[in-house]
Amino acid sequence: MLAIIGGTGLYQFEALEVLDSIACETPFGFPSAPVIKGRLGAHELLFLTRHGAGHAQLPHEINYRANIFALKSLGATQIIGVSAVGSLREEIAPGDLALPDQYFDWTRGRREASFFGRGVAAHVSTANPASANLIEWIAAHAQQRGVKVHKNVTYGCVEGPRLGTRAESHFLRQVGCDVVGMTNVPEAFLAREAQICYSTIGIATDYDCWMEDPSKHVTVDSIFALYGQSLGKVRDLLQAMLQHDLPAEEPAIRTALAASMMTPDSALNEVQTAWMKVLRS
Repeated sequence: MLAIIGGTGLYQFEALEVLDSIACETPFGFPSAPVIKGRLGAHELLFLTRHGAGHAQLPHEINYRANIFALKSLGATQIIGVSAVGSLREEIAPGDLALPDQYFDWTRGRREASFFGRGVAAHVSTANPASANLIEWIAAHAQQRGVKVHKNVTYGCVEGPRLGTRAESHFLRQVGCDVVGMTNVPEAFLAREAQICYSTIGIATDYDCWMEDPSKHVTVDSIFALYGQSLGKVRDLLQAMLQHDLPAEEPAIRTALAASMMTPDSALNEVQTAWMKVLRS
């Protein structure tokens, strides 16, 4: 089953025929909002707003573990996230879409970033953290609709909630990042720990603050103005995609825990056994 995580401005998915609204409590707390189960086209899917109703949660306040666990417990095997991003490359113009296949974590380790720990040990490979099949599927449909889309993109994730300095913007450019945002880490990595295929549709809203021209620097007003204009394009794209078959799930992602667990099942307590069963499903 596909799940969609809505970022800034995407607090509901109007095209979705709502079947249920599910308030989930997970072993890791409550997700940002109730999960909406619905139908669009030929598909049942799940929808979760990342920031909660009314954008109540800033990026560093989101319970990413609860969000991913809730979606997995309800049957999600693939996730498309929608996010606002700042462009660190001139060719990724505001209004363009970016599909990251790599992530650079600059959140400084302040977020609960893994399901593992506290007696349950695992080391999951994130060498290729995004789903190539999802990226190609999204890109193909975007190109068919004449939507400007960029692949082979590295997303630099910063802590927030403040917007970055010019020095930080230039640093991220120098280490190879193409876009910058505040929410895809640890979301993408938790999805891999939960054996879920994951991709983001990043909507470029600005050029962050690396350009010499101060009029090009990011502001909250500019983010919301352009992002709001672009959301309709992304909604239309998602609706068009969901009239077709979903891409194939990648076996290496759907079995990521098989070679990653260090703690034997015999050492897990009843609670740990229960949530591990969800992650392994």
